[in-house]
Amino acid sequence: MQVLFVEDDAMNRRVVKDMLRVVGANMEEAPDAETGLEMIENGSFNIILMDLRMPGMDGLTAIRQLRSRGCAKAELPVIVVTADTAVDLREQCLAAGADEVILKPVAMGALLNAMGRMVAKGGADDVILS
Repeated sequence: MQVLFVEDDAMNRRVVKDMLRVVGANMEEAPDAETGLEMIENGSFNIILMDLRMPGMDGLTAIRQLRSRGCAKAELPVIVVTADTAVDLREQCLAAGADEVILKPVAMGALLNAMGRMVAKGGADDVILS
């Protein structure tokens, strides 16, 4: 499974990368939304993990831009990974086109469960985590 984590904090990226390595998933990293969108365009991913609060373009804007593209990559599963606890956060993320929302600090179980739901829905090329 190929995962892209769009997150400005290097430590958060490292922690999630270590979690995914345990289950045999490969993770690439983008330090900002603009780079993440470029990597999606040029790469091959099964799932996108997206932070919300980043310098420059925020995660919701990036998700909207991804969803507005007229290609198969516009349908990639997106899991928002955020420390934001706004009351209507989940609704905002889903309205922007996200598929799931998990909170930081990221718990391995929450991450794998969210990814598993994407696989079960057939939204991750039916790749099974090892």
